[in-house]
Amino acid sequence: MKLKTYTWIFLLLFSCQSILAQESVPKVELSLAKEIDHSIKLGLKWLYDQQEEDGSWQHHPAMTGLVLSSYLRAHPSISESEPMIADGFAFLSSCIKPDGSIYTDDMPTYNTSICLIAFKDANNPAYEQIIKNAEDFLMGLQVDESTGMTTDSLFYGGMGYDGEHRPDLSNMQWAIEAMALDERQAYDPEKKMTDEEKNRTVGKKLFYDKALVFLARCQNLQNVNPESYAQNDGGFMYNPGVSKAGGSNSYASMTYAGLKSMIYARVDKNDPRVQEAYNWISSNYAIETTPRMGVQGLYYYYQTMAKAMNAYGTETIQSPDGTVHPWRYDLANQLLKTQSAEGFWVNENGRWWENNPVLVTAYSLLALEEIAGLPESTTVKKRNLIFK
Repeated sequence: MKLKTYTWIFLLLFSCQSILAQESVPKVELSLAKEIDHSIKLGLKWLYDQQEEDGSWQHHPAMTGLVLSSYLRAHPSISESEPMIADGFAFLSSCIKPDGSIYTDDMPTYNTSICLIAFKDANNPAYEQIIKNAEDFLMGLQVDESTGMTTDSLFYGGMGYDGEHRPDLSNMQWAIEAMALDERQAYDPEKKMTDEEKNRTVGKKLFYDKALVFLARCQNLQNVNPESYAQNDGGFMYNPGVSKAGGSNSYASMTYAGLKSMIYARVDKNDPRVQEAYNWISSNYAIETTPRMGVQGLYYYYQTMAKAMNAYGTETIQSPDGTVHPWRYDLANQLLKTQSAEGFWVNENGRWWENNPVLVTAYSLLALEEIAGLPESTTVKKRNLIFK
């Protein structure tokens, strides 16, 4: 652990006004907003103490990217101008490869996607080329005609951990989020695009269109997925015909990932694919466990759920029995309840690294920031003003 003098971050975290001072109405009632505010501050303080000498968290690009995003989304005053954040981005920059990927030894898709999200969260024009190169790398990894696949292939349009592993929805959803993030934050319909910007827009649309072919192969919805393994409940599995919940069964974390990915890929909320995924979610609502998976990957589920429901744009989820669930309140209270006194979160079930408190704390903070954040905005500066 890096020994540091407690400087700006604690003055910021413990002297800033809370979410109550936002110009917009908070997404949750004021008393809960105060608790969320305090929880985020404790989590960020704990993560501050975990930074390594090289600026990373655990010498891992994706872990570092998730932590940096959790800081940058917490308060508009937190930027890379601060030494701690700058050190984190210096580490990420040291992981950049000549082909634009951002990783150290393995999992280039996963690491590049999450690091790309962090670079976009920095909102720094100096990172423009890094962002473009990383996007080009991700688009180049997508399984398509260039790899000898046709649209009839189960894996067409998908992405795995790298070019060798078979595509899966988890890597796909991180890549789609990374590609779409700046478009969702800063879309300006009045802006005139350069030729380069027009070409990139066309390229991204093609990326999304191909990704939607893969997403269809992961959805248990027979009118879009005619494969023999497909059930018909509207939920999603890990990759075509394979589910971490067994067989080709739908489960919650991948269904939220599928819902989020479709919306980020510009599928209309009223599209039957989106509606059927939402119907699965409403029929399988749970907070203390991940539906169909128990506590495996629980905190991955929480941050994916929060992002997906914000993207979908509803404050409640109604179960078939008529019960109305205010998901922000339910999820916030669960995260507040499971935070340690020191400020971190951890899952006793270690599957998918969730016995790692740095990873799980970053997931939890990102979820809380989604819960308390402002609605989708046309400018980055208005997003997630947790403390202002």
